[in-house]
Amino acid sequence: MSERTSILVHGGTIVGPGGERRADLLVEDGRVAAVGPDLDAPRGALVLEAGGCYVSPGLVDLHTHLREPGGERAETVASGARAAALGGYSAVVAMPNTIPAIDSASMVRDVLALGAGALVEVAVAGAITKGRAGEQLAPLGEMAALGVRLFTDDGRGVQDARLLRSALEYAGDLEVVLAEHCEDEALAAGGQMHEGSWSSRLGIPGQPALAEEAMLARDIALVRLTGSPMHFLHLSTAGSLALLAAARAEGLPVTAEVTPHHLCLTDEEVASFDPVFKVNPPLRTAADIAALREACRSGLLDAVATDHAPHPVEAKEEPFDSAPPGMIGLETALSATWGALVETGALSPSACFSLLSWKPACIAGLDREGGHGGPLVPGAAAHVCVFDPTERFTVDPSRSASRSRNSPFAGRQLTGRVLHTLVAGEPVVVDGEAQR
Repeated sequence: MSERTSILVHGGTIVGPGGERRADLLVEDGRVAAVGPDLDAPRGALVLEAGGCYVSPGLVDLHTHLREPGGERAETVASGARAAALGGYSAVVAMPNTIPAIDSASMVRDVLALGAGALVEVAVAGAITKGRAGEQLAPLGEMAALGVRLFTDDGRGVQDARLLRSALEYAGDLEVVLAEHCEDEALAAGGQMHEGSWSSRLGIPGQPALAEEAMLARDIALVRLTGSPMHFLHLSTAGSLALLAAARAEGLPVTAEVTPHHLCLTDEEVASFDPVFKVNPPLRTAADIAALREACRSGLLDAVATDHAPHPVEAKEEPFDSAPPGMIGLETALSATWGALVETGALSPSACFSLLSWKPACIAGLDREGGHGGPLVPGAAAHVCVFDPTERFTVDPSRSASRSRNSPFAGRQLTGRVLHTLVAGEPVVVDGEAQR
């Protein structure tokens, strides 16, 4: 923080791993100084009103595409971080499918340098293989030495099982986590949406659920063989959840995430032929959505991650079969997830925040030195999200902080909006407006 060293978050309900309670939150010099009812604001303090709001540890996104370097027309580290702050995030993990890929220590340093002045903390995921080509292992050890804790070829799954076994063995020694995009490319080839009744009706080539489930089953077997942990990105089918449940019952070290759009939108949306609804993995069926929501309720799924995937406007104006897959979601993730899980009665507010804050922080290792996702108690780093669960708004992508506009919720009403975001005690969003 620059001039002001004290902030009082007044009148909110603080949520965390221990539940929720009505209390004020005093922040001084970047850390929580006091928590309690009716705290007095120090002279000169900034008072952030939070009446009727939930005050949570800052959100953490495990799966953000910031596109820089190479895709700056779609997004930059700065613009993506700004969108993240507006969405209540204090930290994001930047995916490595940039141009060139983040597959070396020098690339990790470059992206960390870009993130140094961003509104939120930008952690980096390294590629598992060189150039994400799936042929040779990237120098995982060199990247891990710079603090990289998550490695993935996201956008692709590692197709070579022997190579992935080697990566898992190496990752186990380094105490890092591999994150897999589960997609058997032979089974998925040519698929533009979920294979099912709607793909048949629309005449669009479908991608079967088996493309995800077959690779997931293989990867679980490799975890069993090596004993190394693995995180599964954007699971989307009921069949995948059954495989995950069996792995958990066996005691295997696996975690998994779901996206807000897979909790909210079905493959029927593609009937509009609007490429904004083209995403990978594709939007699935209502039965899959029901299974994903139940997996959030039961604790089978560990995190909600945005898979924020910006594209230039003209790219998403291509015909459906040639447009790139992907949706933006940093600014709408909490509202969409709240609608899918809290407003429906599936989850309590605290359980919802756990999927977006402290659980993903733990998976990414950001709960350690950076203190993300930790309980808001005296001495803790002041990463804070203040969320008004009652405000209704219409999603207008033209007002997004992202450089891209490909939101699947455009023109729809969502309930709940982030009012304030603090990152290490700095008020980066106040009353819904980014501060720089």
